[in-house]
Amino acid sequence: VQLQASGGGLVQAGGSLRLSCAAPIRAFSTYTMAWFCQAPGKEREFVAAISGSGAYTHHANSVKGRFAISRDNAKNTVYLQMNSLKPEDTAVYYCAADRSGWSIAVVARKLRYNYWGQGTLVTVSS
Repeated sequence: VQLQASGGGLVQAGGSLRLSCAAPIRAFSTYTMAWFCQAPGKEREFVAAISGSGAYTHHANSVKGRFAISRDNAKNTVYLQMNSLKPEDTAVYYCAADRSGWSIAVVARKLRYNYWGQGTLVTVSS
């Protein structure tokens, strides 16, 4: 299963972008979905996750108050609204899907996720 991330681009600091991830997965609403990012020369890092129903979310401290994850189960799509972007947000952003259900203790662990997208590049200029 290949997730399809889109919406990246070049934006000035303080600007906004909305990333989308289309997930051709049966029973999409049972999957925890997440976004990770990877800057050049760095490890892939957790950004945000959302439970299957959308009732629960968890965001990394670095993006709290600026980014918001959401989903539309009717469209098999998860979103990442990115506001007040900073140059340090520059990275390739990946969406991921986990079929094992919501657990806030482990949603930030990369190894938990079964399916990944190809990534979309976000570049924030100063």
